[in-house]
Amino acid sequence: MKQLGQYAAPRHAIAHLSDPHLIAEGGLHYGVVDNVANLRRAIERLAAVRPAPRALVFTGDLADQAAPDAYETLRSIVEPAAAEMGAIVVWTMGNHDERAPFARVLHDSDDAGFQDRVHEVDGLRIVALDTSVPGYHHGELRPEQLAWLADVLATPAEHGTLLAMHHPPLPLPMLRAAELIELHDQQSLADVIAGTDVRGILAGHLHMSTWSTFAGVPVSVASASCYTSDPAPVDRFISGVDAAQSFTMVHTYDDRLVHTLVPLERGTEVSHVGTDIEEALEGVSLEEAFELASSKTSPFNN
Repeated sequence: MKQLGQYAAPRHAIAHLSDPHLIAEGGLHYGVVDNVANLRRAIERLAAVRPAPRALVFTGDLADQAAPDAYETLRSIVEPAAAEMGAIVVWTMGNHDERAPFARVLHDSDDAGFQDRVHEVDGLRIVALDTSVPGYHHGELRPEQLAWLADVLATPAEHGTLLAMHHPPLPLPMLRAAELIELHDQQSLADVIAGTDVRGILAGHLHMSTWSTFAGVPVSVASASCYTSDPAPVDRFISGVDAAQSFTMVHTYDDRLVHTLVPLERGTEVSHVGTDIEEALEGVSLEEAFELASSKTSPFNN
């Protein structure tokens, strides 16, 4: 594929999805939202992404009430699609998940302890951190988890590390209610990742997309695929809405990450350029392609 701009192709493509909140027996969330249908829409949208992602990272709240059959439905939808893409799947615990069914159904494991795991994809290390607290909705990382993480990060990965976690370590100016259920003792995590090869943090929990930095590391929060949080509600402290569901594509370069929000709902198309243009671009010089695309007097723009 011809390079058209100043940057070469990304080294890695990662799909970041969050908060599917699947409900047992296919029920409707709040009697309205079909979370299974929304997850299927996300997977269908992913099938059109090029290059295809090499990892699908789910940052928690996989099942709304931690029902085993909800996890089974999740696995049955996601894993065949990931295999078709040639991608691994990274499952991360959220506050609505419970360790025993999560481990048993998604990892075929009887270990109901911390669900912290290390994944590797083409030299990129992805560390799934379990920030859940049994019986509560806030998040934390216990000292033994931080010690484990420090040990993992002591050896740099070939292309660096991404942390996947449910509770995001960032301020919440547009969703103040979430401050009551945020990740506790964030400084302890900052102390562990300082000076390591951690390149980015992927999180969920908020049901809306937002970005920040933490300990000098970019943080990206993916929106939910179930329902979303309205960041500017009228006469409400919190407002969950059946709109604007999305996932995020993460592309890694040698010196940066690029995050792109992909809505589940395709909008009404008002203009288009067909895929045949890609083949045509391969047959012309870069200078000709530039003139066609950038000149206001070119046939392409008229």
